[in-house]
Amino acid sequence: MSDLHAATDNPMIDDRIRGFPPGHAPLALDAIGRQGWKPFDGSMALPLISLDRQAFAANVDLMMAYVKGQGVEIAPHAKTPMSTAISGALLAAGAWGTTVADIRQTAVLLKAGQRRLMLANEIGGLAAARRLAALLAGYPTAEIHIFVDSLPLAEALRTAWQERGDLPPLGLLVEFGAGRAGARSAEAAGAILDAILAAETPTFRLTGIAAYEGAAATADADETLSRIDGLMRLTADFLPKVRARIGSERPLVVTAGGSVFFDRVVAGLSAAVKADPDCRLVLRCGAIFFHDHGIYERGLAGLDARGGFRIGEETVSASGGFQPALRVWAEVLSRPESGLAICGMGLRDVAIDQGLPRPLALYRNGARLGDFTGAEVLRLNDQHAFVALPGAGDVAIGDVVEFGISHPCTCLDRHAILYGFDPDHTVTAAYLTSFG
Repeated sequence: MSDLHAATDNPMIDDRIRGFPPGHAPLALDAIGRQGWKPFDGSMALPLISLDRQAFAANVDLMMAYVKGQGVEIAPHAKTPMSTAISGALLAAGAWGTTVADIRQTAVLLKAGQRRLMLANEIGGLAAARRLAALLAGYPTAEIHIFVDSLPLAEALRTAWQERGDLPPLGLLVEFGAGRAGARSAEAAGAILDAILAAETPTFRLTGIAAYEGAAATADADETLSRIDGLMRLTADFLPKVRARIGSERPLVVTAGGSVFFDRVVAGLSAAVKADPDCRLVLRCGAIFFHDHGIYERGLAGLDARGGFRIGEETVSASGGFQPALRVWAEVLSRPESGLAICGMGLRDVAIDQGLPRPLALYRNGARLGDFTGAEVLRLNDQHAFVALPGAGDVAIGDVVEFGISHPCTCLDRHAILYGFDPDHTVTAAYLTSFG
């Protein structure tokens, strides 16, 4: 809802928002967690999305233990929840900074008081560079690092920073890529490096090298690892070339690492980073803190299969350690045919780009009946889920279904409020999202 962020971080919430009980008097955001609501007790409007706070906290602890054990840093990608409260919690847990995907997300985090941001994307041309400059003029203490993969973008940013004298320093990261944006060769990256170094000023400087390995994935697991490892070699080999150009005194950042192949990033880049006199490796995983019942479930199974998750010197199970923390809750609206239930959850409520939601449990009259074993979502309409039922299917109109989701990044963006639950699914917090 567009007015939620108008004046305060603790706005009044009412029944225009998913989950909020219809007819209930408006409540301040921070009061929602004191009402004792549950998604299956009949009071809350469905569908809604929830965060298992205990599972989320355990995921945070596990991932922070991993980065500490590997001697690397992490700047979690805020595009997953777009919640300044959750992003702030990750900083408090030890994150080096925060990653954003575009200028608007940069504005959201800056207005929340966060100052070390990595804009892990290209932004466009001169008009976009001027928009970024206009934003950053209001934040003189900001530390912003931005991806650059072309001479036109380097020139656009140079021009925008040259036009103004009221801007904080902008750090430029030469990006390598495979499958998405990013320079495809050392020669192309070298030309970008030359252009940046030729235009450097105290507020316009090279600060490192970037890559994104996730877009290199293919349907073939071996081919995927080969492509990712090749991208990491290209990135690692470029670091000493950069250091030779700028000398030993300047700190540098090398950054890569989404939520599926971060182990290959650490394996491919750690040696080069450790050999550099003043360099840090920064991962950008975001969805890992939420996990899911789909794409990341499959991704962590792959991580375990290659023995990639190590806490210090010990290999541990990522699949057994990380817990899916997000759920979507919906009511059964209709039983039009034997073996079929229509639930009040659709494309407006849950993501399907990386797999359909998964029925997990069934509730009736405020109590859990049990696991929803054998049920399957067949397809979604805008507001409806078609759920195939096992056997005779003891499912009644008005029952509540707890669904697991696939791909947090494209599910959370449908919701203005993320409800935080304790282990018995009582609402104990509410988090504002800022998807714009």
